[in-house]
Amino acid sequence: MKLPQFYIDDIIRRGLSEDINYIDVTSDYLIDEEKVSAARFVSKDSGVLAGIEIAMRVFTLLDDTVSFELLKKDGDRVQKGDIILTMQGHTAALLKGERTALNLVQHMSGIATATARCVELVKGTNASITDTRKTLPGLRALQKYAVVTGGGKNHRYNLSDAAMLKDNHIDAYGSLTNAVNALREKVGHMVRIEVEVRTLEELREALAVGADVIMLDNMDCPTMAEAVKITAGRARLEASGNVTLENIAEVAATGVDIISLGALTHSVKCFDISMRID
Repeated sequence: MKLPQFYIDDIIRRGLSEDINYIDVTSDYLIDEEKVSAARFVSKDSGVLAGIEIAMRVFTLLDDTVSFELLKKDGDRVQKGDIILTMQGHTAALLKGERTALNLVQHMSGIATATARCVELVKGTNASITDTRKTLPGLRALQKYAVVTGGGKNHRYNLSDAAMLKDNHIDAYGSLTNAVNALREKVGHMVRIEVEVRTLEELREALAVGADVIMLDNMDCPTMAEAVKITAGRARLEASGNVTLENIAEVAATGVDIISLGALTHSVKCFDISMRID
């Protein structure tokens, strides 16, 4: 999975502009502009690395002479104390880029690590782990990239990807069946329709109208297992809501096809990495 460089650069430039503004009062007044130093990224956690080349790009945009030796790559499992990369460049540029680079790689690695943990917990079942649209504004593609790096899959990138009738859409339109039929008359042949249901009665209605994907919203595991039996492969089933590390294996064991977790992107713990100037 490769993200466009222009997209990444836009995010980095916004981050650097937010952090540096006009000057770095400390580095620009303290460090000689010709001084060159070596530095290294050191892992202070154990988990899955994501976003390291994006972090490297932060320094390249500040100093096009910086050189790197990459010791770990995205998707690698790293242990506490591992050296992830070493680099050499103008000291002031390394200091200016440190926080922006670490913010990105720590956040992305936290997502990849959390995703990998969920993927491991559902191993041997039919369930795929996916993210949601509960992402930080401006960082969605980076966060979804990190999910894939951790072994998960992506749900919709945005509202243009697929038609998804959530409870508020259905309540506002007045009828699940009428809403699906109205959408089907207008959307293109490449667009799939997903319907959120809250009861087995709504599930049967969604099946009858031919929904492609059905989201089982906040159902308990016995009800989801019954939904799998009723569906019998006629649609893909997505479990969503109140899924935790403690119950995710039980959710997967019901036979659902997809487990989506907003927490992968909106509540993840950063993966601790530090930069050390040699």
